[in-house]
Order: sequence, then structure tokens, then C-alpha cells
Amino acid sequence: MSKESSLKPILTATLRLVIGMPVIGLLFFWPAGTFNYWQAWLWLAILFLPLMGMFLYLIKRDPALLERRVRTGETRPEQRRIIALSSLYLIFIFLVPGFDKRFGWSSVPVWLILLADVFVLAAFLLNFLVIRVNSYASRVVEIQEGQKVITTGPYALVRHPMYTSIILIMLATPIALGSTWGVLPNIPFIFLLAARAKNEEELLVDELTGYREYMQKTRYRLFPGIW
Repeated sequence: MSKESSLKPILTATLRLVIGMPVIGLLFFWPAGTFNYWQAWLWLAILFLPLMGMFLYLIKRDPALLERRVRTGETRPEQRRIIALSSLYLIFIFLVPGFDKRFGWSSVPVWLILLADVFVLAAFLLNFLVIRVNSYASRVVEIQEGQKVITTGPYALVRHPMYTSIILIMLATPIALGSTWGVLPNIPFIFLLAARAKNEEELLVDELTGYREYMQKTRYRLFPGIW
């Protein structure tokens, strides 16, 4: 790999982090009508620190995975539709707590906000464990050369722990932002991620050797004992 090609994913990830954090902040502070929103500042710090840690880990330990994580260009039509709808729901999910803050629709005690922040951080830890054990965790649904079925770590419990971690983060986020009403828009988002996981498995069963046997051993896709 050339120096230029190895730097490209690093620059792409850095640009997304530099642009993404202010954009997410805008989705919080604009509807809130104020920057005096400590819950949002705390959540942004909790988001930034794990993302920066994972970014540095991938640069040092698994640059190939970093390249896969910044890759876009999903080719499967079903996945493209799900991703588009998920992006719209994410925007809506992030807007609601800010409006809740402005108009005082709900009141969440400080202890519960902090507990939700701990939950968000724990879910990020699960996300990190996923990338540590699965170097094939691309953003694009594809089978890569030499790819093997991962059965260790979180994959011993559920078949799509990356999606599980995202769902847990999004469920806890509204509470961490001081909004109970913000939990409601997460319900369609959960079903979208479940649909994405199910669609992804259609490819994995057909093209990844050993995945059908793995499905028989690890029965649940997202949550043990549920689904």
C-alpha cells in the first residue's frame, strides 16, 4: 500500500470527526435555542473520547479496518434504502431532545441522566470490542478476500453486536440528553437496523463459508433470548 493510499482513510476519518461533531452539536443546540445545555455537552464529550480512542487504535493496530470503516458506496439496493431512512431518523432523534429542552416537555433527574451516560459509554465499549475481534467489520455489506466467520467475543452472544451497540447507544442517548420523549423516535430506528441485519445475513449465508453453521450455533441476531 502506498503512503498516499494509507493516508487517505486517516484523512477521511479525521475530516468526518472534525465536521461531524459540530453538526451533531448543532442538532442539539439549535432546537434547544441555547448553548446552556450541559447534558448535550457531556454527551458530546462521551461521544468524542471513545471515537478518538478507536480512531487512534485503528491507525496503530488495524489500518485496514480503518479503511473499511470509512468506505462508502453500498451496492445492495435494500441496504441503500435502509441507510437513507436510518439517516433521516437519526436527524429526527437528535432534534427531539433539543426541542424538549426548549419547551420543557419532560424532566429527567440528574442521577438518571448520568446513569444513561454511563450506559452510552458502556455501549461504546461494546462497539470497540467488536472492532477488536472483527477486522472485517466494514461499513459496506460485502465479503472480503480471506474473510472468515467471527465467533469469539461479542459474536459468541449475538450475530450482529455492532448493531446491538448502536441500538443501545441510541436508546440511552435521549435520557442522557434529559428527554424521555426523545426515546419514542428510536423505535422505528431499531426496526430499520433489524431489517439491515436480516438483509445482510442473506449475503453472508450465500457467500461466507461457515456462516450458516454459525447461525445454528448463535441463534440470536441482536439481543440474547429475544431476537
